[in-house]
Amino acid sequence: MSAEDAFADVMNLMETEPVPSSGLVGGLVPTALDIPVLREQLAVLVSTGKTKEGIRIQLTHEQVKCLSDKDVEKFAKRYETYVGSKTTESLIDSFIFLATKAVGMAVKIKDIGAYQEELRNDYILNKELSNLAGNLSLKCGRFLAAANAALITTKHIDFSPQSPVQSHPSRDEHGYPLEGVDEVAGSSTAE
Repeated sequence: MSAEDAFADVMNLMETEPVPSSGLVGGLVPTALDIPVLREQLAVLVSTGKTKEGIRIQLTHEQVKCLSDKDVEKFAKRYETYVGSKTTESLIDSFIFLATKAVGMAVKIKDIGAYQEELRNDYILNKELSNLAGNLSLKCGRFLAAANAALITTKHIDFSPQSPVQSHPSRDEHGYPLEGVDEVAGSSTAE
């Protein structure tokens, strides 16, 4: 199941399941006091032009102002699910890439791309990495962005062994002239 399929399933569940009206303070269900905050978050989403992508519906600022409290909660939950899905997807991708690089340094892998793709498509691995990403997000919060930036940076580091700098054939590994080799004054080897 792809991330998009999982996101669509969650969206369908959210539209069919009733939202509890008790509004637990500090819980996942927003209280009446949170509605203005959620409405403002939706307005920010409209400003970015990402409403179609984030909540699967195109809204304007005027429409956000006119939304019922129930619709504000529904769209805010959709966006929260979307952000969580994208965050998890990004962390899983970075982890799989780094793990395959580490394994590739220890053993020769025939086709690194196919290996990475198979790991990305493995249900059990994705489920456990999703749980790990969710737990990291809850515990680390804002530090997760810095950690992900470090993971992305690490993805672009070349871990292959560096070959030594080739010197001229008339010089040894330390750059000194070899015995018995004549150098012409003014040439690059004589300097």
